[in-house]
Amino acid sequence: MKITYSKKLSAIPRDIVSLDDYQRHARGHLSEAIYEYIAAGVADDITLHRNTQRFQDITLQSRVLRDFSHASTGIHLLGREYATPIILAPVAYQRLVHPDGEKATALAADAMGTPMVTSTLSSVALREIADCNGAGNWFQLYPQAKREDTLTLVKRAEQAGYDTVVVTVDAAVSGLRNRAQRAGFALPADIEAVNCRDFESVDMALRGGDSVILNGIMAQAPQWPDLEWLRAQTSLPVIVKGISHPQDALQARSAGADAIIVSNHGGRTLDSLPASIDSLPAVRAAVGEAFPVLLDSGVRRGTDIVKAIALGADAVLIGRPQVFSLAVAGALGVAHMLRLLREELEIAMALTGCATIAAIQPDCLHREEPRHQC
Repeated sequence: MKITYSKKLSAIPRDIVSLDDYQRHARGHLSEAIYEYIAAGVADDITLHRNTQRFQDITLQSRVLRDFSHASTGIHLLGREYATPIILAPVAYQRLVHPDGEKATALAADAMGTPMVTSTLSSVALREIADCNGAGNWFQLYPQAKREDTLTLVKRAEQAGYDTVVVTVDAAVSGLRNRAQRAGFALPADIEAVNCRDFESVDMALRGGDSVILNGIMAQAPQWPDLEWLRAQTSLPVIVKGISHPQDALQARSAGADAIIVSNHGGRTLDSLPASIDSLPAVRAAVGEAFPVLLDSGVRRGTDIVKAIALGADAVLIGRPQVFSLAVAGALGVAHMLRLLREELEIAMALTGCATIAAIQPDCLHREEPRHQC
């Protein structure tokens, strides 16, 4: 069955004033199965809800009468300058919600000066996406079972003009997305991972055991030596996405990573993980202040960005909101969503007394003084 698209809005409704509003509107533009595939986490959605709830539990500290004569939201990351610490996270199969898929998202990213991470599982060819965005093209890599296929993807991205490789390491096995299962989601016949269509299927036959997962899939899953090998195959910066444990952060750095992304995959792999924002401080402490650390999962407000940076992030990634806004209003929706987030960030900076991103420090967070017992 082929997909049928709803008509996209050509003007933004007055009641869309936050990122969550786009999710609410997206229900009217998507089938139940596709909506559930995008919106859901895995199992009982514990990690999914924890990601946003824990941001809400963190309290900011307002400051007044600060100097804003040289204010800026700009950051310097991996040798490049970016207008804001906001990056579009990799999201697969964007033609599920819009006929132009990732190309429309890239046009919005270009208009807003925002880097975009294109998924290995994009539904549009890598070069077509990169040609739409001059603000920064990062390629998200799912390591393939065959190293030659992994290398083909990396070289294809290099030739298409991508300037950074983001290798995802926390999804060797897909989580059980029960909500999508209950809704009967299946990838439509005319949607595919076009950049992987020429790869041969890999034999996942059992190897000395009786578990398809443990003795089949995981027997061929990437390991730390594969990351070291990947680092040697490209001169582009390599960012490792899916780190939540401090020891893994240190090992990724030792394997040659130029940066890491603290992420629990948006609650889409393993349920009952800590929120990414709760994993961030220990990871930052482990790798030190100079090593670039980004945060993914749960960011929905400009205040969330301030909280993440105060706790050690250099930038944040935005996942589901880009797809919901794309479903509602195409490239216009994604650009508007990014503008909303930037305006919220600027307001949060103004009211916490932070004229620059570098000024956002731990003292931007309100911490209750311990009560002394008499």
